[in-house]
Amino acid sequence: MASIMETLMDVLEQELKEYQALYALSRKKTQIIVANDVTALVSLTDEEQVLVDRIAVLDKKRDEAMKDVADVMNKKAESFKLSELVELLSARPSEQKRLAALTDGLRRVTTDMNLVNNQNRQLIESALEMVEFDLNLVRGMKAAPETAQYTSGAISAGNRLGVPSGRFDAKQ
Repeated sequence: MASIMETLMDVLEQELKEYQALYALSRKKTQIIVANDVTALVSLTDEEQVLVDRIAVLDKKRDEAMKDVADVMNKKAESFKLSELVELLSARPSEQKRLAALTDGLRRVTTDMNLVNNQNRQLIESALEMVEFDLNLVRGMKAAPETAQYTSGAISAGNRLGVPSGRFDAKQ
């Protein structure tokens, strides 16, 4: 049982480190989104994917270790939770304390990451709304009716109502 518990806690420590790294990237992503740096966002997303892949591998290892612990403790693996295991380790206070700290750390970092990811999602949605607004504005300007202005050769000047002729105001 001791080696199974050690394996489980080692996997949980690795998982906590990976989640903390992913959380740091999520916070960095917020700054990149605000700066509207698409190139950096693509690069950061690639880094995140590497971490997510490593976390997926660790999740499988954790599930296997939890199944082994559940078998040893004669519990159903499908419903056996880390919090339940913490309670069952009362006879081993050092392992109980370590497992409780790891569980709390994972819970805290995933909660924090969820908050940052929701904030990032809202920032991206706002940016997309602004892009859509700008596109609709440009489309609307192109659809404006032509004015009744003619050149000296009695040809329509092609000017549009409410649209400056051929210049884009970059100052805005």
